[in-house]
Amino acid sequence: MVTVQGIGGFFFRAKDPAALADWYETHFGILRVPADYDSPVWRQNAGPTVFAPFPEDSEYFGTPENQWMLNLRVDDLDAAIGALTAAGIPVDPDPNPYPNGRFAHVTDPEGNRIELWEPL
Repeated sequence: MVTVQGIGGFFFRAKDPAALADWYETHFGILRVPADYDSPVWRQNAGPTVFAPFPEDSEYFGTPENQWMLNLRVDDLDAAIGALTAAGIPVDPDPNPYPNGRFAHVTDPEGNRIELWEPL
């Protein structure tokens, strides 16, 4: 068995890759992929990562066309909600606290659902 050390990338199709990369960089600080091998890439902080297949009829990802959902760890969910709301991005906070933390959901400009997670 191969033991994976972590997620090395997240690759997905987009109608406008440049605009979507800009949106993620602007609102989440996720640096776009550099055009050369000398520039830095976005580095995430070490922390929990959940790898969870869901039933194909799950409504948790939004519309049935959405085959995936990105979960982003944040250190201050209230601040993240405030910044996104101030930028005109609708946020759907989950009012329930869970044993593993708090959650909120947003949708990127291409309709992909994103889960924000403040772990405990």
